[in-house]
Amino acid sequence: MIRSVSARGVANLGIACALTVFLGACSSMSLPSFGGGATPAAAPEPGVAPQMPATIRADELVGRWGLASFQDPKDRVRTEAAAKGQCKNPYVIGAGAHGGVVMHLADQATPQELDLKGSPSGKNYIGPTGPAGGEQDREIVSFDGRVMVTRFIDKDAATRYGNMVYVRCGPRA
Repeated sequence: MIRSVSARGVANLGIACALTVFLGACSSMSLPSFGGGATPAAAPEPGVAPQMPATIRADELVGRWGLASFQDPKDRVRTEAAAKGQCKNPYVIGAGAHGGVVMHLADQATPQELDLKGSPSGKNYIGPTGPAGGEQDREIVSFDGRVMVTRFIDKDAATRYGNMVYVRCGPRA
């Protein structure tokens, strides 16, 4: 009796698998309509959402900046003072040829043009062309025109670099 129950279960499972394959194949091919009615057109697949503009313009970031970083939020004020002290050897954010800014990506020796990107949540990002919040992007945590704080999206880069504090050196360029 045990053999017939398990054999029946295996047979039922086999039939279910065969029906699944058959029905899957039916949904991927066009069958004629026998009802005489019009077949509804398939809905177009949604595309990638268009990039949203950032609320910060590239020209607001171009210039010379003192740069430092912190891990612990309690160190932010001290880090801003340290960044201001770096203005004797500033980090330069350049204007990109296509409307972005020229900065370094994490672990890259050569700066490149990066886009400023907005998001539906209101956050701003700096990164290579692509959707906002990508792995190579950095989020602009805060920006008041004089001080900008960013954090890399990539967890490893965020751990190594911490919160990057940029303090404007002198008047805006």
